[in-house]
Amino acid sequence: MVYYFTSNVVDPEATLYVGKDKFENEELIKYGWDEDFHVDNLSSAHVYLRLKAGQQWDELPAALVEDCAQLTKANSIEGNKKDNVTVIYTPWSNLLKNASMATGQVSFRDLKKTRTILVPTRLNPTVNRLSKTRTVAPTDGLFAEKEQHLSELRAKAREKAKEARKEEERLKKERREEKYRREHAYEELMNGGGGDGDEDGGGKRSNQDGFDEDDFM
Repeated sequence: MVYYFTSNVVDPEATLYVGKDKFENEELIKYGWDEDFHVDNLSSAHVYLRLKAGQQWDELPAALVEDCAQLTKANSIEGNKKDNVTVIYTPWSNLLKNASMATGQVSFRDLKKTRTILVPTRLNPTVNRLSKTRTVAPTDGLFAEKEQHLSELRAKAREKAKEARKEEERLKKERREEKYRREHAYEELMNGGGGDGDEDGGGKRSNQDGFDEDDFM
């Protein structure tokens, strides 16, 4: 089972989710697509934060990170009994899992892509607030959620590529038109582009008073 929680310390509210045990942690590791929070050097649940569009994992509001850290500590059998525990978090893509690791265990591909927060003690008001929002869903839904997420990302990528192609065609058209204008500017000028030619084509000229010179012949 997967436990879902809602954090209301940010607007819009954030969704956190946790595996029931280390075996279901494996499913979260497999199908995760956001942030992973867990107690450093202690066995704990993997707490995931589902980011909103445009959110950056290393620019999260402090109050939201605190909620994640408190939930992580509360879901660690050993960490929940201790003070001054360190919670480390990282993007899901930075998690490292191989066959030699124990069930539910992970490492990191790049330590530079991790952040830590010290949790001095358990804050019961925070844990209780989060616990009141808990809902339960089967782990089977993780695969469907991941597929839906990837489908949405692919659709956005296709739309972005389509817009990029349209913009590229627009720029090409502008460049072709500008090139044509430059190449034909002199030709248009020589063909009367200035607009000063005779309208009747007869070659008659007028004096300043507006009389045709032929009238004086």
